[in-house]
Amino acid sequence: MSRPRSVALPWYAAEHYETLRQSLSDGHKLPAHYETWRASTEQVEREVQRSGVEVVRVPIEPDIFTAWCEDAGLQPDGAARSRYAAEALIH
Repeated sequence: MSRPRSVALPWYAAEHYETLRQSLSDGHKLPAHYETWRASTEQVEREVQRSGVEVVRVPIEPDIFTAWCEDAGLQPDGAARSRYAAEALIH
């Protein structure tokens, strides 16, 4: 199986992080502090980049993401965030 050239990475801005944590059905699984989330996510990003795959950060804004989930009939969870980011990468 060939490796993708690029992957979408759901990305949260510091100013949206707490709002997202509260609005996501699995928000309790995210670290309590933005800096903890950011450091962990950047580590994953570096590992993927080292494998030769481009990582594209896709911003997840609370209102836009919530509306998208409602339109798609999806729970606002990790699977939906990944799908949203992947679709944004295509468009």
